[in-house]
Amino acid sequence: MPASNRVWKIAGLAGLVGVVATGALVARNERERRAYTPDEVRDRLQERLRAAEGEGGRAGRIIG
Repeated sequence: MPASNRVWKIAGLAGLVGVVATGALVARNERERRAYTPDEVRDRLQERLRAAEGEGGRAGRIIG
């Protein structure tokens, strides 16, 4: 096999490994995200809002 073909084969395999690894990371992050109950999500968002308001920001103020 010529050297140029070998280089392309190695590059193609490296690309395939990269795609598989990225897919695995995305799947893992999706599982972690879905592991929260709706109550946990709401509590975390409210905690983040309180922290943002404590920093002097006006984030999340409801008018009306």
